[in-house]
Amino acid sequence: MRRSNGAAPVTASRRPRFGLRAVFGVAALLWVSLALADDATGWLQQAAAAAKQLNYSGTLVYQHDGRVETSRVIHMVDTTGEHEKLVNLDGPAREVIRNNEQVRCYYPDAKIIRIEPRTYRNAFPSLLPQQLDTLAAYYFFRKAEIARIAGLETQAYVFEPKDGMRYGHKLWADLTSGLLLKAQLMNDRNVPIEQFVFTDIQIGIKIERDTVRPSFRPPPVDWEMRESLPGDVVQQDTGWLVKELPPGFSKIVEGYRTLRGKVAPVAHLVFSDGLVAVSVFVEPMPQAPQLIGLSQQGGINVYSRQLNDHLVTVLGETPGATVRQIAYSVAHR
Repeated sequence: MRRSNGAAPVTASRRPRFGLRAVFGVAALLWVSLALADDATGWLQQAAAAAKQLNYSGTLVYQHDGRVETSRVIHMVDTTGEHEKLVNLDGPAREVIRNNEQVRCYYPDAKIIRIEPRTYRNAFPSLLPQQLDTLAAYYFFRKAEIARIAGLETQAYVFEPKDGMRYGHKLWADLTSGLLLKAQLMNDRNVPIEQFVFTDIQIGIKIERDTVRPSFRPPPVDWEMRESLPGDVVQQDTGWLVKELPPGFSKIVEGYRTLRGKVAPVAHLVFSDGLVAVSVFVEPMPQAPQLIGLSQQGGINVYSRQLNDHLVTVLGETPGATVRQIAYSVAHR
């Protein structure tokens, strides 16, 4: 991978007057802001390069919604590119194998292999190009404390949103390699609502190619192979649109999705700013009473409203202001 009332942009009610000292002060502040922006971009590029170019192996813990998931991560690089293996250590058995941009998920209990698109969820501790752009454009950047994580010295960096449409991020990078070792998602009260952290890690070690190959080779003949679109959406024009998206968000998926308990497929649109995704569902108004307004499910905010004879539901790991704005911007073409 949230709640907030969302802060409106600050506007000036009158044109201020600046003396010479004030002009130099503003110029200095602008120079500092540009320097910080360059610093943020440079640091992000270093962290992204470290995740792509280094061999590493460690135990990764993901905490969210009062739950803890632990995985073993192995990442290696050779002449053919990146190879990565992630194995769940608790909960349902799952093994994720990534070879460059191809991702395959093995579910031995269900006897299913699913080919999935690479997303930011698959990518930690990597940073994808769209994530770099989003962090540099829509967040203020500052250095924080030096901290010891998984036995290594790290530098913490904070990305504070420039508007009320996003949550903050705090990232810790190994001082020697630049590799991300910890990431937190922060709500508007600066409280972590989601966290990834390595509890142990080895960086720059020799890794054999067989170590990152799937355990199920070749797949048993009774396993099913599935290729999925994001969210299993049957992509097509739904006739629905969002008129006023928050800055930086754009549509990445549109189509129909079959949901459990629904008689007919539901229109589903997905919007992303490169870091998080927000889903919009539109369906005929159900007969049963529906919860209207803002609700929360762990780190996810949900906003539902009635639009004529349809129910609009918007959910995402974003502040409440974001899902509410999108919900009230939904319209039929």
